[in-house]
Amino acid sequence: MQTIDMATTELRALNATLQSQSQQTNETAWQVLNPRGAHALAVGLDAPIEVQINGPTGYYCGGMNKQATIKVKGSVGPGVAENMMSGTVVIDGDASQYAGATAHGGLLVIKGNASSRCGISMKGIDIVVHGNIGHMSAFMAQKGNLVVLGDAGDALGDSLYEACLFVRGSVKSLGADCVEKEMRPEHLAILTDLLTRAEADAKPEEFKRYGSARELYHFHVDNASAY
Repeated sequence: MQTIDMATTELRALNATLQSQSQQTNETAWQVLNPRGAHALAVGLDAPIEVQINGPTGYYCGGMNKQATIKVKGSVGPGVAENMMSGTVVIDGDASQYAGATAHGGLLVIKGNASSRCGISMKGIDIVVHGNIGHMSAFMAQKGNLVVLGDAGDALGDSLYEACLFVRGSVKSLGADCVEKEMRPEHLAILTDLLTRAEADAKPEEFKRYGSARELYHFHVDNASAY
């Protein structure tokens, strides 16, 4: 395992080293020490490597990730895994606002709680939150799956498109055009797979599914107050 200590290595140099790894690299395991809340840590990776960050990070950790597996032993600031394309990001702690924002693919696992706007405008990512999520989560979510083992705050799924939302706990309120939907066998299969991959101790049958009522796809004057 290669070790980089941020007490002696600047963020720019650390990111440049990780970003330079090729598809055929033999140095597949990396450890980052003393992150001390650094912003934009381990961003833009595009190789099948594993990066373990031992401590909390700031904004946009793991952003634009492709292929890499990033594990944070601590909490993260806003925008973790923002615009992720593939790979896996695992947070062994809490996440601040807009976790997984605009992400197109990959798996984001948050073992603690996530703050507001978790999964905002998600475009294909799978997000599993072991704890609770805040208000306006999955706002304008377009594609992918958001799984919440705890509770969800106000306006869940406001103005969402075709993303699937699975919540085991209570939902404080649903956003515009978000409704509870039938849990069919194919959804139970998706949920079973995600819970297994996220090492989440829950049964698929305990969840409810929420999705778009598809009333806001096109402007209609009778719905003007909901826009």
